Amino acid sequence: MDETRIALFRGKEIRKTIYKNEWWFSTIDVVEVLTNSVNPRDYWFKMKIRVKEESGAELSTVCRQLKLLAPDGKMRDTDCANAEGLFRIIQSIPSPKAEPFKRWLAKVGYERIQEIEDPELATKRTRVLYKAKGYPDDWIEKRMRGIAIREELTDEWKNRGAELERDYAILTAEISQAAFGLRPKEYKKLKGLKRENLRDHMNDFELIFSMLGERATTEITRNENSKGMPKLKTDAKAGGDIAGGARKKLEKRLGRPVISKENYLPKLDKKLIGE
Repeated sequence: MDETRIALFRGKEIRKTIYKNEWWFSTIDVVEVLTNSVNPRDYWFKMKIRVKEESGAELSTVCRQLKLLAPDGKMRDTDCANAEGLFRIIQSIPSPKAEPFKRWLAKVGYERIQEIEDPELATKRTRVLYKAKGYPDDWIEKRMRGIAIREELTDEWKNRGAELERDYAILTAEISQAAFGLRPKEYKKLKGLKRENLRDHMNDFELIFSMLGERATTEITRNENSKGMPKLKTDAKAGGDIAGGARKKLEKRLGRPVISKENYLPKLDKKLIGE
C-alpha cells in the first residue's frame, strides 16, 4: 500500500504519495498553490493544451495517475508528478511563487532521501508538522502512537490478503462502525470535514478508542492466523466491537458521548461549514 501524506507550502496543502521510493505530488494542488486559481483542475487542463500548442510538449508525459485522497473522502486516480516533472511544469506557470516553490520542492526531495536512510526522521518531522499546526503535545503523542498502530495493522492486512485500496477502506470501515457506530465517511460528515484526515480532528478519547480497535484487530488477526478478506473483515468487526464496548461503558459512566463534532479546522473553515 502506498504511503500518502499532506505537505504544506506556505500553509497550503499539497497531497503527495510515495511511488517507487520517491515523492509524487498532485499537479492540481501545485497549480492551485502557484496560481490561486478558483478552478485549478480547469487551469491544469487548459495549461496542457496551451503548452502543447506553443511548444509541442506533452506535460502529461511527466505525470502518472496515482491514487490520492479526494475531497469526497475516496481514494481517486490523480495526476501526479515527481520533483523532476514538477520542475518542468512550473516553468509553464507564471507565478512569483515559482522560485520559492522550487526551493521547497528540492528540500522535500532531500528530506525523503534522509528518511529512507533513517526512518526515524519521518516520525520527527511529522511531530514538528503537528506542532506547527498548533496541536498540543499530549495530543501529538497519542496521534503518533496511533499512526504506529495503524501501520502495524495495515502491514498485517497486506500480508494476509488485502490487496487493493478498497480492501483497506472496507476493513477500516468495519472497525469504525463497530467502535463508533459510524463509518469514516459519516464520521467526517459529522465533523464537517472534506479531504482532511479524520484522525487529525479527533479528540483524546476518539484517538484512544481508534487505537484500541485497531490494536485489538491486529492481535486477533495474528492470534487466529487469519487469511483472506472474509476472515479479515470478521476480525476487524471483532476488534471494533472491543473498542465500542469500552466506549459505551465510559460514556455510561461519564453521562456524555465520547464522539464529538469538534475538529481542528481553522476558524475560517468553521465559518464556511456553518459552525
